[in-house]
Amino acid sequence: MGVVSAGRVGAVLGAALANAGHAVVAASAVSRASRARAEELLPGAEILPPDEVVRRADLAVLAVPDDVLPGLVRGLAASDCLRPGQIVVHTCGSAGVGVLAPAAEHDVLPIALHPAMTITGRREDVARLTGACVGVTGPDGLDADAAWLVGEALVVEMGAEPVRIPEAMRPLYHAALAHGANHLVTLVREAAEILSRAGIEPAERVLAPLLSAALDNALRHGDRALTGPVVRGDAGTVATHLRHLDDRAPDAAPLYRALARRTAERARAGGLVDPAAADDVVAALERPRP
Repeated sequence: MGVVSAGRVGAVLGAALANAGHAVVAASAVSRASRARAEELLPGAEILPPDEVVRRADLAVLAVPDDVLPGLVRGLAASDCLRPGQIVVHTCGSAGVGVLAPAAEHDVLPIALHPAMTITGRREDVARLTGACVGVTGPDGLDADAAWLVGEALVVEMGAEPVRIPEAMRPLYHAALAHGANHLVTLVREAAEILSRAGIEPAERVLAPLLSAALDNALRHGDRALTGPVVRGDAGTVATHLRHLDDRAPDAAPLYRALARRTAERARAGGLVDPAAADDVVAALERPRP
């Protein structure tokens, strides 16, 4: 196995597959952080340029940013490092196997694997993969079944659960994960900063039990987990929130307005709030600042 490159995802997936018995023989690593990560998580892997990593590998994992991947694949395809029967995997969330087309012309087995997990590049992330889901996409046509099954087998070897993602649905799949995970972090940090501006410290201690319960309820009960002034149709409280946010946390006010509006729409669609009360909340959200 070869890993291009030893970034957060590449090093962790490489370590997970090494735990399953794969021999990581080479990795590419340019920055000081990636070299340190390779030393910790991929011990024994020789640090080489990307084409040499792939040349030595039966299984090549391309763990580079989405925008870098197409150029990398074209470069590898032109460098005579690919051979029939190799397995070439990329880890980008929004792309399927179409981006691997230049490599597939060399009769490699193209697979897209994307872990539905926040990965920081630390050793504990290897354990977090156990029980996580990994999006798997293989090609259509000849050898399609083989690629899908190999991809699923690699996921199972890591202790994760494979989920088949059709090629055309990869961008939407990735958008959902980014919207849920990345924006959740933004939302939590915004709430913590607002509490800090209110003089409440440590803000995280106040938020932790509340947000943990809210997330658990949302996953268990869907929109029925919605609580608070928007679902109650309490337009006066929403208006008060906005006045104080506009005065004391103006950077956070637009996000509050956007999420409160979407909350009102979901609550109305689910029959959780009286339509007239929902209209009052939306009117409060749209009312210009005095």
